[in-house]
Amino acid sequence: MVAQGSPVTIWCQGSPLADVYRLYKERSSVYWDAYAPQGSRNKARFHFASSSSSAAGQYQCAYHTRHGWSVTSDPLPLVVTGVYTAPFLSAQPSPVVAAGGNVSLTCSSQNAGSTLHLLKEGGAELLRYRTLRNYGNQGREQAVFFVGPVNASNGGTYRCYDAPNSQPYLWSRPSDPLHLQVTGLSRAPSLSAQPGSLVLPGDNLTLQCHSEAGSGSFALTKDEGLSPPLRLEGQQSPDFPLGRVSRAHGGRYRCYSGHNLSYAWSAPSAPLDILIAGMHRKPSFSARPGASVPQGENVTLQCRSEVQADTFHLSKEGWLAAPQHLRLQDPAPPVQANFTLRAVTSAHSGTYRCYSSHSTAPHLLSLPSDPLELLVSGAADSISPPQNKSDSKSDCTVQNLTRMGLAASVMLLLGVLLCQAWHDPGGARDAAQS
Repeated sequence: MVAQGSPVTIWCQGSPLADVYRLYKERSSVYWDAYAPQGSRNKARFHFASSSSSAAGQYQCAYHTRHGWSVTSDPLPLVVTGVYTAPFLSAQPSPVVAAGGNVSLTCSSQNAGSTLHLLKEGGAELLRYRTLRNYGNQGREQAVFFVGPVNASNGGTYRCYDAPNSQPYLWSRPSDPLHLQVTGLSRAPSLSAQPGSLVLPGDNLTLQCHSEAGSGSFALTKDEGLSPPLRLEGQQSPDFPLGRVSRAHGGRYRCYSGHNLSYAWSAPSAPLDILIAGMHRKPSFSARPGASVPQGENVTLQCRSEVQADTFHLSKEGWLAAPQHLRLQDPAPPVQANFTLRAVTSAHSGTYRCYSSHSTAPHLLSLPSDPLELLVSGAADSISPPQNKSDSKSDCTVQNLTRMGLAASVMLLLGVLLCQAWHDPGGARDAAQS
């Protein structure tokens, strides 16, 4: 394949005994002769400084020795591109496809009566192609190429061309490249945000993609709707500085990691929602039965909005996880969401805030409510406070004196009994017998 106007060289390899090489073009009476160079007589070079439409076609060569002309070579097709308007190449459902999935590459042309060719960049057999003709609407032609189940070898850059059936070696300009990306070829990375997933306009936001060792490229995607194609554009660093936050930064992000091949990616990370606060009036925030509750009790945090809202978000200072959220059915103001914390412990203590938003712009939140300090009491009431050293020492002294007094009483009683037995042996025997 050669672009129109570009130079091209055709080589013919034959015998070391050859003295002349001849190049033939199919369906043409014209031929070209080249004398075998003295240094390497087994091949000759035919150079054309500029490829025109007339250069397209099939070529064969032969060589001459003192025994005569050889048989001709196998035909070599020479395709000249850039002669006609480029077709359009698309992928359904998306140019990003999970390993094991299926994808359809559709090449669409404005020209009727032509054949559409799909080529993959860097393929060992560049001119190997499939053609499937399917007439579309309004005289257009479409070729649908089914790929799948997809594996790593299917990833890469594809282009399609249009060629009239009457001139099969004159091709159009190439379509825009379509980069087919294959995901799920390695373990999913994790995605985090600094300073956090809930930010205010003007904050500096950086998303970080954490992957297994050996990853040399990283890609970040953002969901912008239900059906736009997903694009993966890699970079070497796992950090994606997004700069100062604006409304446009709100949305759902995922990241991928890759190794050597730019079109082979890991499974996607878990989605990360970036929430932008400060877009409308703050809600009010309160606790029932109160902001101070005993351990083990339930407490309800009430977030109330005076503007239209159907989603409420609860955040706590120090939480690493994304804010909790509740979706309500009726957004008409005033509207209230109740977050119930059950069987609270000391871990529930802290500073809380709430936000409101609407499902039409789910990543754009209100200003934060006033902070609410929740205190869980009674966690240590059942534990007796430790005694001080002087009290412990006094207790030990009293206990020791009590033990000594009891021992002295027992010794005195034994002494009296022995004394009686000494002075009245018979009585002692009678007493022992009884």
